[in-house]
Amino acid sequence: MTKLKIQSESLVVCDVAEDLVEKLRKFRFRKETNNAAIIMKIDKDKRLVVLDEELEGISPDELKDELPERKTFIVYSYKYQHDDGRVSYPLCFIFSSPVGCKPEQQMMYAGSKNKLVQTAELTKVFEIRNTEDLTEEWLREKLGFFH
Repeated sequence: MTKLKIQSESLVVCDVAEDLVEKLRKFRFRKETNNAAIIMKIDKDKRLVVLDEELEGISPDELKDELPERKTFIVYSYKYQHDDGRVSYPLCFIFSSPVGCKPEQQMMYAGSKNKLVQTAELTKVFEIRNTEDLTEEWLREKLGFFH
């Protein structure tokens, strides 16, 4: 009888860079009424979630074209037009997790996602495996569960 030894890798939880925490706080209370995004990545040497890029006035379809083909965290402020005419500006956390990334990278991003969501105090959390899935229709459908 052969015994299998199962090794478990512990998840690496990266801290969120202080300047990014402040930027996310300000982003939450922004007064602008256009769509905007903060794209973040992990600096694996420093083991920190850091700012990658900021985008203003960007639709979900345009955002999709801007996303790199690597794991990415996005906080997206979206102008949501309700069926009854009301307008809200939900903050959405989108974890873009394309298939085929290195296991080490997958562990770092998976381990850091919840900490980032808690730090940014976000409740609308979504994940996409293929950047092509990020469309206005997809986002409206996801947000429909909250409204």
